[in-house]
Amino acid sequence: MTKYEQLNTSESSHQPKNKRSTKVNILIVFLFLAIGITVWTTIPSLLYLENTTNIIEQSEQIPIPTTTPAPISTPIEKPIPPMSKSRKVVAAYFTSWSIYARAYNVVDMDANKLTHILYAFANLKPDGEVFLGDAWADTDKHFDEDSWNDEKKNLYGNFKQLGLLKKKNRNLKVSLSIGGWSWSTHFPTVAANSDSREKFVTSSINLLKDLGLDGLDVDWEYPKNEEDAKNYVKLLKELRKALDNYSRSRNSSYKFLLTAAMPCGEDQYRKMNLKKMNKYLDIFYLMAYDFQGSWSSKAGHQSNLYGVDLSTDKAVKYYIDQGVDNDKIVLGMPMYGRAFQNTNGLGSSYNGVGEGNWEQGIYDYKKLPLPGSVEYFDDKKVASYSYCASKKEFITYDSPQVVYQKTDYIKRNDLRGVMFWEISGDLPTSNERSLLLAAYHGLGGKDALDQISNHCFFPDSIYENVRNGFE
Repeated sequence: MTKYEQLNTSESSHQPKNKRSTKVNILIVFLFLAIGITVWTTIPSLLYLENTTNIIEQSEQIPIPTTTPAPISTPIEKPIPPMSKSRKVVAAYFTSWSIYARAYNVVDMDANKLTHILYAFANLKPDGEVFLGDAWADTDKHFDEDSWNDEKKNLYGNFKQLGLLKKKNRNLKVSLSIGGWSWSTHFPTVAANSDSREKFVTSSINLLKDLGLDGLDVDWEYPKNEEDAKNYVKLLKELRKALDNYSRSRNSSYKFLLTAAMPCGEDQYRKMNLKKMNKYLDIFYLMAYDFQGSWSSKAGHQSNLYGVDLSTDKAVKYYIDQGVDNDKIVLGMPMYGRAFQNTNGLGSSYNGVGEGNWEQGIYDYKKLPLPGSVEYFDDKKVASYSYCASKKEFITYDSPQVVYQKTDYIKRNDLRGVMFWEISGDLPTSNERSLLLAAYHGLGGKDALDQISNHCFFPDSIYENVRNGFE
């Protein structure tokens, strides 16, 4: 340690002090006056600058709640690694048929916790024309407060309800999904021919502008060979070009969305030309479910994050290795469970799948776990299931705990977000077991979600109320 010693000056030495002259004293007085005036004029400026700096810093901060936080009884976990620059997507499919027996309508969705809605489905003809699958549900049905005395042609049905929802929630984007499992039959022949591709593109754009949509979602299940994969890229390229041209024709800089529902089965995704698809797609919605079902030899997980054979993680890594951008990948999760009956549980043989709620072997998530069943969590594979010992029934589905684990995975790997199939199967977000609620909080809440505005200006729609923005 350094030893600090007193300086040997006339002021500090023991030598007697000499008396100062009058001139020196006068000079000292003037010096003190000058210093005093300088300090007096400088201090207010310094105080002003300090106050201004505080104001600027405070204006850049998020307001701090004035309520007293509850005491923390458990250790605070380390924060998840920073998210990607792109804000997170929370998407859900809404099906046209949900308004029937399921009695689930557009107004039942909690739009505040969604960024994207994918409307299922539009069909396609052999010549490539894309058309709505259920005209009454899609554009004709009159809901409460809809008028029956129109002088001009107006849009009704689910798409009017979606338009009103967009108007109230300007960050909510709506896309039309084309195809699906039941309506993918004509994709190979349509994509292989330039004329039918052109008709596919033109009719899709017409539906987008007439219905007032923000994008198109292609759900081709599935390309079977290299030729299909090559033609799929051609179709996407032409769709992307047409969407951009339509935007420019309206003197708009808005980028309409082009997305696709994508497989997680190795046999399917290895046939895709993912690197070329990445050039044209904004989002890859990975259908990370249906890994097991009535076609399986044993009861197993249908949407596990990890695992040796089928797993979400394995599919994600393949997509990224093939050139798909991390922040274009959205993980799909089921809002339903798949049942296996007469089984001893996970990994065991079974006999039958049961009646389900709407089709054999499938239960809405909101009905799970069934009475008498116990819910379990597989921490190694990150999957959940229920088992009823008395009925020997095993049901595989995602619980809120699984959704939280998957949203952590999404943030760690800089993926884009979450997609659900399909929204009518969930509990209301007022219920703490809602999967949508878990995804919303798991990704970071409102401030973490995609804030890109939707598009509400369609002056060339065939519908008067769409042209007027539902005013």
